[in-house]
Amino acid sequence: MSRRLVVIDVVGLTPELLDHMPTLKAVAAAGSQAPLGTVLPAVTCSAQATFLTGELPSGHGIVGNGWYFRELGDVLLWRQHNALVGGEKIWDAARRVDPEYTVANVCWWYAMGADTDYTVTPRPIYHADGKKDPDCYTRPPELHDELTSRFGEFPLFTYWGPTAAIDSSRWIAHAARRILTTRQPDLTLVYLPHLDYDLQRFGPDSPQARAAAAELDGELAPLLDAARAQDATVVALSEYGITPVSRQIHINRRLREAGLLEVYTQAGMEYLDPWVSRAFAVADHQVAHVYVRRPEDLEPAREALKDLPGIAELLDDEGKAAHGLDHPRAGDLVAVADEDSWFTYYYWLDDADAPDYAPTVEIHRKPGYDPAELFLNPEDRMVKARAGAALVRKKIGMRYRMNVIPLDGAQIRGSHGRLPTDRRHQPVLICSDPEALNGDEVAATEVKSLLLRLAGVDKE
Repeated sequence: MSRRLVVIDVVGLTPELLDHMPTLKAVAAAGSQAPLGTVLPAVTCSAQATFLTGELPSGHGIVGNGWYFRELGDVLLWRQHNALVGGEKIWDAARRVDPEYTVANVCWWYAMGADTDYTVTPRPIYHADGKKDPDCYTRPPELHDELTSRFGEFPLFTYWGPTAAIDSSRWIAHAARRILTTRQPDLTLVYLPHLDYDLQRFGPDSPQARAAAAELDGELAPLLDAARAQDATVVALSEYGITPVSRQIHINRRLREAGLLEVYTQAGMEYLDPWVSRAFAVADHQVAHVYVRRPEDLEPAREALKDLPGIAELLDDEGKAAHGLDHPRAGDLVAVADEDSWFTYYYWLDDADAPDYAPTVEIHRKPGYDPAELFLNPEDRMVKARAGAALVRKKIGMRYRMNVIPLDGAQIRGSHGRLPTDRRHQPVLICSDPEALNGDEVAATEVKSLLLRLAGVDKE
């Protein structure tokens, strides 16, 4: 007989931050706790795919939060279709034992199209006039109105961007509690991103990081109470730990200066030209996938990057294989930053030539990750006034552009992606079952089998 299980992904949770989360720490004290090994790259999509399939990126194919889709000639980040994830998902393994096994996915990634019974995931409304409104996608569809009537619209603008805050994690926790108590799924997956924000803005050792941990702990308490009321085993884990950084690495600018990266110009703005570039990089926190057009371009790309300050390693085929990252979607080279550094996506050499999406929150158009989206431009004295004016234009139905983001990531004080070398910044695994963990490190590839065992569906 299966046992009910609630798995909470507390993004960025580390042993040090746990000290500022008394509610969650009490679960660990009464239950069990262990260090959690992560994967390279230690980013959301790759780690979650490993947790749910038991495979490394070489098996499930999620080599980052995005990559260069060679067959499309386009860089795409934050896709949502579950079919991108290879390997056997945890719910398929569970249903081999118990065909009636039910699963709720509340904001874990690659939720759309998954064979889960209940699904909630952010999904803005993109209007024909270019306007974007907050919303979410649910399955079954009637769950949408049930959740929004109780908790309001999904707070998209606190889920990411310069106004990212606790509201989004609070909404997700409320939705998860509602589904848990009214539908009683066998497995409930919950994603709480709140620690991602101030840890990147101010660093993991900052007062703001400790305050964010305490704030999130308060939102966890009702969800944990609901889990106990359902006699559910609780697992809390993190995908990665965020480490202090102070240096940004402009990897694409180096490739451009070497004559390997090309751009094209429209309306006075420069756009990355991946179709003809001999080499370019998809920056993803502390890891960057470097794609080359032809085999003979590999050595010039390596030569251009080998002495770039901040790069700790350039992984070739052998290096990728050693880290379980040898998948066709991966870059021909994979650059790994040193502990104090992270990669920008910037490819223009003069800010006057930057594309119009650069100073906006635009996670789907930028050909790489941009943590500067967490800030308002500090060099613009009128930035708050211009943001307010844009909101007014939006409310009265006019077109608007929220171009308030800095074109420099120098303010960033925390990042992740490389494998941790300091236990203080390592992910953590907690279980309410005191017998589940013995304190030894659990590999990310072992999480799936652990969850199946805790759920009582680990045998054919």
